[in-house]
Parts: sequence; structure tokens; C-alpha cells
Amino acid sequence: MTTNKKKIFVTQTMSPKARALLTERDDIELVEFPNLISANDFEAMLKQHAPVHGVALGATRFGEPELEASKDMQVVTRIGVGYDAVDVPALSRRKVPLMVAGSANSPSVAEQALFMMLTLAKRAQEMHAMVKEGTWASRLGQLPFDLYGKTVLIIGFGRIGTRTAKRCQAMEMQVLVYDPYKPASDIQAAGCEPVADLDAALPRADFVSIHCPKTPETVGLFNADRLKRMKPASYLINTARGGLIDEKALHEALVSGKLAGAGLDVFEQEPPPVDNPLFKLANVITAPHVAGVTVEAVERMSEQTALNILSALDGTPIRTNVINQDVLG
Repeated sequence: MTTNKKKIFVTQTMSPKARALLTERDDIELVEFPNLISANDFEAMLKQHAPVHGVALGATRFGEPELEASKDMQVVTRIGVGYDAVDVPALSRRKVPLMVAGSANSPSVAEQALFMMLTLAKRAQEMHAMVKEGTWASRLGQLPFDLYGKTVLIIGFGRIGTRTAKRCQAMEMQVLVYDPYKPASDIQAAGCEPVADLDAALPRADFVSIHCPKTPETVGLFNADRLKRMKPASYLINTARGGLIDEKALHEALVSGKLAGAGLDVFEQEPPPVDNPLFKLANVITAPHVAGVTVEAVERMSEQTALNILSALDGTPIRTNVINQDVLG
């Protein structure tokens, strides 16, 4: 009977294959809602449809008010890997697992990080403009350079950081890794050099690529002081989360020549204001937070999200995808 069904809220970004995994179960009822619905509307919908037993979230925030409104929440999932919009302690207090899409989008983000390095190194925007604008003769004044032989410092050696390292190694770069939560032996086993002191490692790097989560510890990780430690000829890439870089300090470093350039897929405010001063700089390339949202990644993340939901409802959550491991028996 319908009353015995588990009610699942899902966003409209899930792939048809992922939806099929859920709809083929006769014990599950799906309720779809817009991914960018307001917090008040979302809470009201949860109350209206309560009890709600699971949610698949896009950018929607989720915490104590939503847990209370849903009445019988059993699993919260993200169609992605970031979870800074989710109140994890609130979920843990109620023994509700928070599950993410594992490695589903990590190849895509790693590719975007390498793409941004290459775009900056090869001066892609400038070269494209020279051909289109008929300034061919000026090309020798803005020569591109190679990634070959350069040093990259990767911040965070999780699913994405490890894949980024492999791609940089394929470009024959020297790879340094800063991750205080990873054993040095794991980093060495991957052919990389572990560094214990981030500030001491920054002057060695030609590129710095950020791949750590957004936490109270990492917010403002790259402030004015830390940016000053980088080489003037180096580049900073952020495909992780906005807020890890102090954008005002970054702008000052770029315009003063203390930093060569930056590649940003994420921003402190999203969407960022169109008059963001960073957008006026020729040595900055940007993207609208899509590093992990390729055609293939969306399909992989959607399918993994559906599997996460089913595993939790069936009492056997996929442990490696659970963020708050304290809720597991």
C-alpha cells in the first residue's frame, strides 16, 4: 500500500537511469522539487509530504529545520561530493547518514584542474585573440610555456587530488602534495612528494591546485599572507569550493604582480556579482562551478546517489560514501 512506501525527494537533475533505479522499486514514492527552491519553500514541502524518508540534494541547504519537517528522515544524499550546505552534526544527532557520490565526479574535476593549468600556461585566451584580432605579429611577446618540468603543489589528496596528481605526472611535472590527514607513505606510494609545511612548500610551486573540502579549518586558507609566499610567476587553481581563497587578497596579488594568474571554477558568492573585479583581469580564467558537472559526471553522480539511497533504506548503507561515519553501527 502507498502508506508503506518510503517517500524520497529528488531533484530534477537526476538522470533517467538513476530515476529508473528508484521507480522500479514498488516500495518507493518519488517527489521531485526544483533544485534551487528556497529554504522556506523546501521546508514547507517537507512538512506537506511528511513523513519523508530520504532526500537527494543539489544545492539545497539541509539541517535541523528540514529534519524536523520531514519527521522520519532516514538518509540524506548529495548529487555530488561537497556537503558544506548540509548540517552534518544535526544529522549525526538523529543518526541519519549523509551520503555523497563518492568518486563519480572526481575524473571530471581533475580534468578541469589540468585544463585550467594548460589554458594559463599556453596563454590560450591571448593566442586566440591574436588570431581573431589580427595581432599575429605580437605573438613572440607573449610566449606560452610548458607544464613539462614544472612543479605543482596539490592541496588535498582525496579522490580528486589523487587523480589530479596522476594527470600532472602524465605531463611530466614534479608533484608535491600537502594533506595533513594522509600518511606520507600513501603520497610517496603514488609517486608524489609529501610536504608537511604548506607555507614552506608554496615558494617551490609553479602551480597550486586546491582539492580540499570547505571546513572552518580551510575557509580563507589562501589569505594575503599565504598568497605572498607563492612565486610571482606561479598560478593558483581552485576547483574545490569558494571561500578557500580570499578573493580581495587574490585580486591585489594579481594586479601587483605578486602572482601570475589564477583559474577559478568556484567563488565566495555564487553566482558571483558580474562586477567582480577579478573578471576584469586578463590573467584570470573562470568557470561557473561546473568542474564536476560534465555530461558523464552527472550520469555517474545520479546513479550513485540512487544506489546510496537504496542502500541506506535497505539497512546496508555504502560505508565508503557515508560522511558521518559515527552513525554507522
